Amino acid sequence: MTSKVPFVTEVWQVYVLIFLLQSASAAFTPTFQATIPDVLPEEDRYTRALSLSRLAYDLENIVSPTLAALLLAVMTYNTLFFGTVAGFAASALLVVSVLIPSPKSAEPRGIYDRTTRGIRIYLATPRLRGLLALNLAAASAGAMVLVNSVVLVRGQLGLGESALAWTMFAFGAGSMIAALALPRVLDRTSDRPVMLAGAGVMVVALVTFAVLVLTKGITWPSVLATWLIVGLGYASVLTPSGRLLRRSAHSEDRPAVFAAQFALSHACWLVTYPLSGWLMSALGLAPALLVLAAVAGLGIALALWLWPVGGSEAIPHTHENLPLDHPHLHGHRSHSHPLVIDDAHPRWGSQF
Repeated sequence: MTSKVPFVTEVWQVYVLIFLLQSASAAFTPTFQATIPDVLPEEDRYTRALSLSRLAYDLENIVSPTLAALLLAVMTYNTLFFGTVAGFAASALLVVSVLIPSPKSAEPRGIYDRTTRGIRIYLATPRLRGLLALNLAAASAGAMVLVNSVVLVRGQLGLGESALAWTMFAFGAGSMIAALALPRVLDRTSDRPVMLAGAGVMVVALVTFAVLVLTKGITWPSVLATWLIVGLGYASVLTPSGRLLRRSAHSEDRPAVFAAQFALSHACWLVTYPLSGWLMSALGLAPALLVLAAVAGLGIALALWLWPVGGSEAIPHTHENLPLDHPHLHGHRSHSHPLVIDDAHPRWGSQF
C-alpha cells in the first residue's frame, strides 16, 4: 500500500487513526460544549454563542476543503499534514492558556452511577426525550445530504467537482442563514416551536423534492434549493439544543448530559447513514427521499408526544424522599420550581 499519510504503510493503520481521531473528538466536543454555559451564564449571550458556534462549524466545513486544495497546489501532502498537526498543538496551547470557570465538584459516586448518570438524566427529562426524537429527524434529512450528494451530482447529473462543492455550499448556506437569524427568533419564541418547525421544514423539503423528481425529473437547481431549505431546518433543530441541555442539568452534571447528547445523536446517525445509502442504491432517489422524510416525520410525532408544552415552567411537587430539615425544602415538603433531574428529583413528576 502507498500512503500519503506520514508513517502509515497499512490499511489497518488508517482505521486506527480514524478511531483515535473520533475518540478524541468524542472526549473534546461534549466537554467543550458543557463549558460554554459556565463562561456565558446569561441565556441571551449563550444563545448568540450557540449561533456563532454553528456558523463557525458550517464555515469550517465549507472553507477547509477549499483551503486544503489550494495549499496542496503549492506544498506537499506531508507538509500540509504536519501543518495541521501544528494547528492542533497551537489550539491546545490556547485552551490551556485560558482561565475557564470550574463547576461545583460533583458528589463522589460509584463507577456505574458516573457512567450512566448523563443518559439517565437525559432520558428522564421530557424536553430531552423530545430532543432525541428531533435528533432522529435531523439525522434523517442530514444523512440524505451528506451520503447522497456525490451520487446525485456526480453520478446522476454527471456534473464536476465544482458543482458538488456548490451543492454542499447550499446546505451550509441554509444552515448559516438560520444560525444568524435564530438569536432574534429565540428572543421572542420558545425553543419547542422553533425546533419543531425546523424539523417540519426538512420533511416538507424532502417530500417536495421527491414529487419534483417523480413528475419532472432531477435537476441541479432543484437539488440546490432543497439542500438550502434542508440546511435551514437542520440548523433550526440543532442550534437551540444547547439551551435545552443547559436548562436540564446542574453545572456539575452538564458534562455528563452533553456527553449523552453526543452519544445518542450519533446513534441516530448510525442508523440513518447506512439507511440513506441503502435506500438510494436499492430503491432510487424518490423512494429514498420519501422514506427518510417518513423517518423524520416519525421523529416529529415522537417529539410532540414526548415533549409536552410547558415543560420548562415551575411544576408543583411534593417531597417525601427528603427529611424536612433538608436545605432544599426550607421547611416545606410541597413547593414549586422548574424541575431538573438530580438526587432530590430522581424522576419527572409531582411526587418524590
